[in-house]
Amino acid sequence: MANLTWGMAEDARLAAIRDDLAQVSTASAFQILLQQGWRNTFMEDLKPLSPLGLGVRLVGRARTCRYLMRRNSEGKHDPEARRRSAEIVLIEGLMPGDFFCVDALGVPTSGIIGDILATRIKARGALAAIINGAVRDTPYLKEVGLPIYSSAAHPSPSGRDLIAVDYDLPINMAGVQLFPGDIILADDEGAVAMPLDLAERVAEIGPGKEHLEMWIRGKIELGGSVHEYYPPLPDRLAEYERETGHTAAH
Repeated sequence: MANLTWGMAEDARLAAIRDDLAQVSTASAFQILLQQGWRNTFMEDLKPLSPLGLGVRLVGRARTCRYLMRRNSEGKHDPEARRRSAEIVLIEGLMPGDFFCVDALGVPTSGIIGDILATRIKARGALAAIINGAVRDTPYLKEVGLPIYSSAAHPSPSGRDLIAVDYDLPINMAGVQLFPGDIILADDEGAVAMPLDLAERVAEIGPGKEHLEMWIRGKIELGGSVHEYYPPLPDRLAEYERETGHTAAH
């Protein structure tokens, strides 16, 4: 039974932070979340099928689908059962800015989506699909233009080994406890997930952290010592503030 809790207030909160959050790398976001006591926020070994590009980040809302191992062939070749299945219902309910997130148990032998479903996901306005498992039709999938994160590729359809059982419920997403409505930040390193209130915190301090670290990198390139600049000593922070006019992020 779906339990996504999301309304106009949440829409407004996400819209207010989207641009700021998109300035933050997954590495910086992970570090900030770790400092807040959130350990397991990075989806392990789920990589983009095609690069997004340096500095490109995606920010949106998680919609979740859960698969289990198939026990028998019931419904496997029934078109009506297919139309009622959890992943199809979810795909048809996606909204612009959503991430289509599937826990396929990391199974490498069942391709969860191919180019046709990816085309529909993109047409619904979703930002990306993240699959804890395999995808199929990858030569064509890359042409669709929908960012895809997965751990494997396999030509088999999903029904060979797996069956979708529910959607918009908490799932285990490659080591992340992912709730529907969590905020996902994704780049070429991978994807990080967090509740909306923590996403607001990352959006508040993350851009400043990125700006400071780029300044530190410039100082290191000019011969500066990591003993002074990484992490920066108090006088180096004062130097940063003098040179940039920015307050150092803490």
